[in-house]
Amino acid sequence: MKVKAYVLAGAVVLLYISAASKDVRYRGITPGDLAPGIKYSGNGKDFVIPDHSNRYTLLNFWASYDANSRARNVRLANEVNKLDEDKIALCSVSFDESPSVFSGTVRIDKLNQATQFNEPGGKNSGLYRRYGLKKGFTNFLIDENGIIVAKDIDPKELAGLID
Repeated sequence: MKVKAYVLAGAVVLLYISAASKDVRYRGITPGDLAPGIKYSGNGKDFVIPDHSNRYTLLNFWASYDANSRARNVRLANEVNKLDEDKIALCSVSFDESPSVFSGTVRIDKLNQATQFNEPGGKNSGLYRRYGLKKGFTNFLIDENGIIVAKDIDPKELAGLID
């Protein structure tokens, strides 16, 4: 009888700990949050987030070794090119550790080098951690005040989000 009581008490304690830990779980960056600031130099252009230029910024993260993020990067770049540059700017950051792989991919994918940036630290970089990319590459639409207004944007949705 005592064994059953101990097992039951142990189960209750584990259940309590499990329920309490939900508040500690990783939340990541979500719409409504202030975007962590970043500054990139290179490719002949500097890029700062937030850029406070009275336009949206589409911040996209990708890597050449991740086929889905690479394809989405191309589709997003094509959509941004269709839109008014006074309304939206693209900052696309690759986490390829090899600069030659990055530049080759940008060339092969026919992307505008002024909008593509490389973070050679890869998954070990501070930027990777600040934007909570543990669960995969994503993108963020950031308003002129640096507030994230959307996350994981499909290229087809982009024009509707900035109007």
